[in-house]
Amino acid sequence: MHSIDPAEHLARVRASTPLVHNITNLVAMNTMANVLLALGASPAMVHAREEVTEFVALASALTVNIGTLSPPWVDAMDDAARAATAAATPWVLDPVAVGATTLRRAAGARLLALGPTAIRGNASEILALADQGGGGRGVDSTDASATATQAAVTLARRSGAVVAVTGEVDLVTDGRRLARIAGGHALMPRVTTLGCALTGVVGAYLAGAEDAFAATVAALAGYAVAGERAGEIAEGPGSFAVAFLDALHALDGPTLTARTRLEITDAS
Repeated sequence: MHSIDPAEHLARVRASTPLVHNITNLVAMNTMANVLLALGASPAMVHAREEVTEFVALASALTVNIGTLSPPWVDAMDDAARAATAAATPWVLDPVAVGATTLRRAAGARLLALGPTAIRGNASEILALADQGGGGRGVDSTDASATATQAAVTLARRSGAVVAVTGEVDLVTDGRRLARIAGGHALMPRVTTLGCALTGVVGAYLAGAEDAFAATVAALAGYAVAGERAGEIAEGPGSFAVAFLDALHALDGPTLTARTRLEITDAS
């Protein structure tokens, strides 16, 4: 019914080396930078309100992650998102633990209203952002990705964004189409900020993409295959973290095509 070639999107990212501007949390910066470099993109971590709008003008994509919030950072995120929207630069919202506190709920709603190109979160975060759940336990999801399917579809239709729900089986929807992506490895949640880093990867794939849904699906498919390959040789979380960077760097079109497990249907 629908066809997406993740290998084609990977080749496009590597050929263009997109500059991805990340306003991300303090825990995730190093992991995200290393993951984007391994992929073949160029990462930048710029969060001062005094310079974010200037830097957005230089970037191919923006990502906004609310993991370690403070009011000045929220203002910078707001300015950057507005600048990205005005420049038609794709940007991704990562609503970390959005349901946990009043500050996070307010920041999530404020950023959602600014029209992200894509939203990436775990099931509990997507449920909370869609006003259909409590938000999990801090940064940890207490819901399986499948339980957030209808919330993701509703959120996509309401916001106009592509919504990605990550878990044992990832879901991606634009409100019309629904993709299910299998893969990854059980050790991935045991390595801090790999999910946050995926938000940067989505940003890299969105840069220059004609179809935001297809680009987001391709980003998650590549990440899942890299995780699966890393898990085949890792002995624990430490060796997995290293193996994952190597697997992402080594990922090629034929491997991606052979190992991607992807189903795309119409969203109900």
